[in-house]
Amino acid sequence: MSRTLVLGGSRSGKSAFAESLLARAPAVTYLATAATDPDDAEWTARIAAHRARRPAQWSTLETTDVAAVLREAGAAVLIDSITLWVSAVLDEPDLDDRADELIAAWTATTRPVVAVSDEVGSGVVPSTAAGRRFRDTLGRLNQRLAAAAGEVHLVVAGLPLRLK
Repeated sequence: MSRTLVLGGSRSGKSAFAESLLARAPAVTYLATAATDPDDAEWTARIAAHRARRPAQWSTLETTDVAAVLREAGAAVLIDSITLWVSAVLDEPDLDDRADELIAAWTATTRPVVAVSDEVGSGVVPSTAAGRRFRDTLGRLNQRLAAAAGEVHLVVAGLPLRLK
């Protein structure tokens, strides 16, 4: 069983590093948690760049039901990203239950899994209640994922640093 958390700031190279960790896996399910928006050309271009970088044999699954995927048997999983997952589920009334379910599945999975998340603890405290709630929720979830991970890496300026 292998659980790896890759943290980093925006545009730090964390996704490319996470992908490199699974480069030798015979099959990978790329779990994309971001919602697509056909009216946002810049976001569409970012998603296209991520897709183009992946090996052809990798499959892509777009969902926010990360726990269900981790509970299934199967190939290695790359979750990109926990940050976008929190963004997608932040306003759901069962957010705490969803986070607990994700942690339980992360801890119990028999699949090799690499999760990508933004490190939000080094930035400015957001000036809005919603921004602080997002930052606090993601920060706590990152701590829980890290505690149950076999490896944790922090990527800064494209350079991975192993923390655990």
